[in-house]
Amino acid sequence: MKASISEKIRIERLQRGLSQENMADLLNLSTTAYGDIERGKTDLTLSRMTQIASVLGISLLTLLSDEAIAAQVVEPKVDALVSHELETLRLTVEKQEVELDKLRLEADYWKRKYDDRIAMEVLRSMGVEQKRERIGF
Repeated sequence: MKASISEKIRIERLQRGLSQENMADLLNLSTTAYGDIERGKTDLTLSRMTQIASVLGISLLTLLSDEAIAAQVVEPKVDALVSHELETLRLTVEKQEVELDKLRLEADYWKRKYDDRIAMEVLRSMGVEQKRERIGF
């Protein structure tokens, strides 16, 4: 599938993380005028295409060539990056959940120790003698 120049410009802009407003500012155009370029509503002059290629950091030849960008090639690359990021985030969350479970177990342990200690102190203050178990010596 052959991508039009306007589609190539949009794809290149998105790959660089630029908004239409950013591009319009860099080209000294109104946002509407730049949006018309991406929608293919404006016939581009050679000087305007050169200016756009320069802002995007690509050559004019890259912008005009058929092999430069094909939407079906760009999308899998983006999908692969997104799925890699999602997998990384999922693993990070999973590690944090395991750590949180460990901390909950430790907090429960210390709470039981504290409660047992308070109970012993209350019994001791009441004068109740605690029986100690023999441990087999």
